[in-house]
Amino acid sequence: MLTVILLLWPVAAALLLHFFKGGAARVAAFGAALVEFVLAVYAALTFNVNHSGQFSFNHEWIASAGINFHVGMDGLSLLLVLLTTFLVPIILLASYRRNIENESVFYALVLFMETGLVGVFTAQDAFLFYFMWEVALIPIYFLAGVWGGENRAKVTFKFFLYTIVGSLFMLAGFVYLYFQTGPAASGLAAHNSDIASFYNLNLSVQEQSWLFWLIFAAFAVKMPIFPFHTWQPDTYTESPAPATMLLSGIMLKMGIYGCMRWLLPVVPSGVSQWQNLVLILAIIGIIYGAIIAIRQQDVKRLIAYSSLSHVGLMAAGVFSLTQIGLQGASIQMLAHGINVVGMFFIADAIERRTGTRAIANLGGLTRQAPVLTVCFLVLLLGTVALPLTNGFVGEFLLLAGVYEYNAWMGAVAGVTIILAAVYLLRMFQRVMLGPDSSFTATFTDLTGAELAVLAPLIVLVFWIGLFPNMFLHLSEGSVMNILNEVVKR
Repeated sequence: MLTVILLLWPVAAALLLHFFKGGAARVAAFGAALVEFVLAVYAALTFNVNHSGQFSFNHEWIASAGINFHVGMDGLSLLLVLLTTFLVPIILLASYRRNIENESVFYALVLFMETGLVGVFTAQDAFLFYFMWEVALIPIYFLAGVWGGENRAKVTFKFFLYTIVGSLFMLAGFVYLYFQTGPAASGLAAHNSDIASFYNLNLSVQEQSWLFWLIFAAFAVKMPIFPFHTWQPDTYTESPAPATMLLSGIMLKMGIYGCMRWLLPVVPSGVSQWQNLVLILAIIGIIYGAIIAIRQQDVKRLIAYSSLSHVGLMAAGVFSLTQIGLQGASIQMLAHGINVVGMFFIADAIERRTGTRAIANLGGLTRQAPVLTVCFLVLLLGTVALPLTNGFVGEFLLLAGVYEYNAWMGAVAGVTIILAAVYLLRMFQRVMLGPDSSFTATFTDLTGAELAVLAPLIVLVFWIGLFPNMFLHLSEGSVMNILNEVVKR
């Protein structure tokens, strides 16, 4: 029942925001998001790592078709629910003192999106998963399309087109799988869409081969990996800062999670058949994203391409089909979400103070904003995987997983750490340590509200880096169950 409460609470709060105006809507939304996080923490404290499918709720939804409202959590789901419910209040707090029109609608959309995200990470029925996938997509379309930059219409349409086409391919795959199942144990319908039924299907290699691409299309776009990424840089740049943080910090994890939950165990032979191609695409994305990031002169676009590069490494770890690779992807989703939200928040803080994101127009911020500089440096070092930071644990495990599968691929993927250090440290040197600029003449340091946004992120950069086992232990059983499903078929 706790999972159902986690799903319904943001919806109820979003509907009630209609009665709040201006700053009151922001405070109410933030309070609702904090309650959601407390519920997720309670779930984590009462979670038993030795059992899967906890906090399960299974009720008939469309009984005549064998489709149920079936939700539940294992360790992997719980990690991502914790990430989502932690970052949403952070992102809402980040909107403090922003000039947002129709605030109650804006924050209601954020809360609706939170429901969709939690639903994606907890759904145990294929059509419920698809429904929640779309519930998460629709709010971000309006957040970017209504409150975005000058080119928002064109950029948002491209993003929506990519994601809706990918989603329709996934739906087609799920429909085919549905018709291969038999009736549920207690159901009257001829077929059912429960995840356990999909895991137990006996599909031919040929069927799995083309089903792989139908389902993978949606996940590849959402991550995104090369060459499905072309919507990402413009969307990140044109979206308002809270929407960019939602997209990069949480939403792209839907693709990684989808591969682990709905692709690897459902069509394992198809995964094996296309494994090398996906790994090659992921590694191309790692190098491509890093090289383009080096050439960027816009802080926000640089972070966007950096994200593309790091997501490529996560995808490579997943498709290594090794325990260490999947464990690395699990913890790196946490680390990446924390780091990229912090980086985009600082980029937005700089732009609001200077009116520019151009690296050439910035410089000398260390002397005027030492607190901002320290926060930026910590998040940057986490992103480049410095030992004792959150990024190190995940990237080490991911590279080890890829190397275990193929030494040459592991070596090439390892270039990401070197290139990340090049483009991020060079940006830091030019923006923070470079000569003073007329754009930064009146630059001020972080306010108390801004520091309240960054402080919990900074704490987690070191907490995950110093105590990774508490997070790895949470997802270990889930990873083993996924790999066991792959091996047995």
